[in-house]
Parts: sequence; structure tokens; C-alpha cells
Amino acid sequence: MSIEDIDDTTGPLTNTNTGTGTGTGTTDDLLRERAHAELAAARTRTAGLTDVVSDPDLTAQHSPLMSPLVWDLAHIGNQEELWLLRRVEGREAMRPEIDPLYDAFQHPRSERPSLPLLGPAEARRYAAEVRGRVLDLLERTPLEGTPLLDGGFAFGMIAQHEQQHDETMLITHQLRAGPPVLAAPDPDAPWDGAAGNGLPAPEVLVPGGVFTMGTSTEPWALDNERPAHPRETEPFFIDTVPVTNAAFQAFIEDGGYTEPRWWAAEGWEQVRRHGIGAPLFWHREGGQWLRRRFGVTEPVPPEEPVLHVSWYEADAWARWAGRRLPTEAEWEKAARYRPETGQSAGYPWGDADPTPDRANLGQRHLRPARAGSYPAGASALGVRQLIGDVWEWTASDFLPYPGFRAFPYREYSEVFFGPAHKVLRGGSFAVAPAACRGTFRNWDLPVRRQIFSGFRTARDV
Repeated sequence: MSIEDIDDTTGPLTNTNTGTGTGTGTTDDLLRERAHAELAAARTRTAGLTDVVSDPDLTAQHSPLMSPLVWDLAHIGNQEELWLLRRVEGREAMRPEIDPLYDAFQHPRSERPSLPLLGPAEARRYAAEVRGRVLDLLERTPLEGTPLLDGGFAFGMIAQHEQQHDETMLITHQLRAGPPVLAAPDPDAPWDGAAGNGLPAPEVLVPGGVFTMGTSTEPWALDNERPAHPRETEPFFIDTVPVTNAAFQAFIEDGGYTEPRWWAAEGWEQVRRHGIGAPLFWHREGGQWLRRRFGVTEPVPPEEPVLHVSWYEADAWARWAGRRLPTEAEWEKAARYRPETGQSAGYPWGDADPTPDRANLGQRHLRPARAGSYPAGASALGVRQLIGDVWEWTASDFLPYPGFRAFPYREYSEVFFGPAHKVLRGGSFAVAPAACRGTFRNWDLPVRRQIFSGFRTARDV
């Protein structure tokens, strides 16, 4: 899902293993525990992103591309009330007069500061009151009987919606001027220096043939991930790691931003119109490339995956390198296909949930790990960092799968299908662990650069 264009839909939803109802609790008990934990984790993260700045910072618009942080805070509560208290429980609206203010389809982000929004204290009180009622509802509602309740979908949807806005708010923090207010340790995962050494990147052969794309069994999966269906690919090579800063710098030094032959026409127009000559937040000083990261200016680390590049920049780099972006189907096959069984796993490493040794997720760090990290998270074919670190642009437009059915409403995904949006896969360091899996589909406009986006490349056999 696009974290830039959609504010009232959910993001990726966790791979929920509901069990069989045996052991220490019933299926409903296990689902409630999971939903409660995810709701709590999301709210803790929301508080961490909003409590570290002053009220004027919360109400300010730090970029016309983003909402004021206080809008996200109240919108989180409003959507939780709408779907859980009104749609599931059948309550009357708590504050019907604010619904239009927090409807993302009514008000573009650039207009939201002019709206009569709830102030910081009032937004916190409103979100907290909604949450208290929701937790009571969770304790007494059967998690079955309707599509919204089956498998606890509605509660998982809302937990993930909040986590998606947390990622959006983290982007706002990156765009915010002023001293740093966020801190986190650097990634310390095992690292294969050879894998992240630049050009050419190591690659592996992905066999041709049919694999299962999408899902029909994950209870919290989004409509655009459904249904599971056979998809055939030709054999292809794909990078085992994302493209690094060092590799992207080689493109810059070779005049990549001055050569129209590498660029799609619309991308070249963007370069010329806006004077683009490097990834967003980079600048050159004294012969060295520096970047700004959450209020800190630092040398660009050569081994990290390149970050804050548009689809056009990713596509241009791939053409310059004699390669191409993988299609969405190729990306998912590289991530999920297990040649020993012919089956598709939930994640590159198998069906177990993400853990810190497998992927850089959940804002545990405020940067990608070096390319070549997380050997425990490699796919069966040996491709690393397909989950976490950076969102990866693909060559594909955002389109429905065969047999697609909109749920819970058309604006969830359907209205965004078409050539205007490109698909990104895999999540970033800003995506919650419970909110990322091998079938999740993100999408955004190809001009977007402020998102936590990078890429890897492929080539035909």
C-alpha cells in the first residue's frame, strides 16, 4: 500500500498462525492475545513518535507532502472508532463532526494544516478513549461469523493501519528540520562484505516455471494480495543484495544524471525540472558525499543499500548498469519459491515470523543494515534482505490479481489499480515486523523519493 497517497486504508497485515484451538488456549484466545499485542505495540510506537516533539512541532506541517503529525494521531483514533466501534460493535459515532476532517480522500495533505483539527492534548484523549473501548470489545467479541471478524481481521487491520501511519510519521521526522529527536542503535547483524562490495553485485539464477503468487489462506491478508494463483516466469538472474550507495555513486560520477539515454521520458523531465543530481537528502561537500538522516548530517555509508530514490532513478541506474528492475512476479518468486518442494513460503526464510536475526524491521534501527547482512533471512535461493531494510521498486504497475474482489471497500486498493502507480516490495527498516510478509504489495507514484525506497536489479538469462 502506498504510504504516500493513502491514509485510511490498512498496510500489510501479519502472518497469523491461529493454531487449532488446542494447547494452552482456544483459537479465539490466541487470536485475542495476538491482536492485543499488535494494538499495544502500535500504540507504543505512536507515542514514541509524537511525545518526542513539542506541540508546535506536532501541529506544524514539515513538508507539503506530509500531514501534520497531530493529524495522523487523531486519524488513527478516528479509523479505529469507525471500523471497530461503529462497524463491528454498532455504536453511534463518538464525534461525528470530526469525520470529514480525518477522511484522507476529502482533504489532500497540503490542505490539512488549514482544517480545524483536534489539538495535541485533545487528539491524545480521543485516541485513548477509543482504544479503551476497543480493548473491552476485543475481550467479548467472537472472532468469527462475518468477514470482518473472521480470524480477527478487523482488529489486525486496525493495528496495521496504525503501524502504517507510524511509518508515515517517521517519514515526516526525516523531513523535519531541526536537531535530532529520535535515536536507535545501529544494525549489528552478521555481514558478508563480499556480498555488499558494490559493482557488480552477486547474483543468482531463479529457475523458470510456475509458482504460487499471492495468498488465499492468510487470515489478515489484504484484498490486493488475494487470491493465490499460478504465475509463470522465465528463468532470470537477480541481485542477492540491494544496490548500495557505493554502486549508486558510481552512476552519479559517470554522469548518470546528465545522460537522457538512461531515463524514461517522465523521469528525465523530473531531473531537469527539479535539478536532481543525487538521491534525496544527499549533498556534496569538500569532495565527499554527505546525507541528512533524522537531523544528523553524516558521510554516506558506502555499503548500505541506497535509500530515498524514485522509481525513475532506480530504473535509470538499472539501464546504466545493463540490467533492469525485476517484475513484481520475479521479486516474489525470488523471495518465496522453494525449489526443493515447489511451494511458496510466507517469507524468504520459511513460514516462521520475522525475528531480529532475519530482518531489519520495526524501527529497531533508524537506517538500513549493510548490504549482505542477515544471512539467517536469506531465501532458499540465497537472496538476502528481501524483507526489511529498504522498500524495493519493481518494474510492475499496481494491478489486480486474477479473481480479485475488493474488501472491505473499493478504496482499499481498487481505485489505485493502473499504470499511475508502481509496485514496491519487501518493507523497510520502518515497517513493523507484524506488518510484513512475502505477499504484501506496496505501491506509490514513480516520482516519490521521501519514502524509504531502494531497489535491486535483475537480468534475463
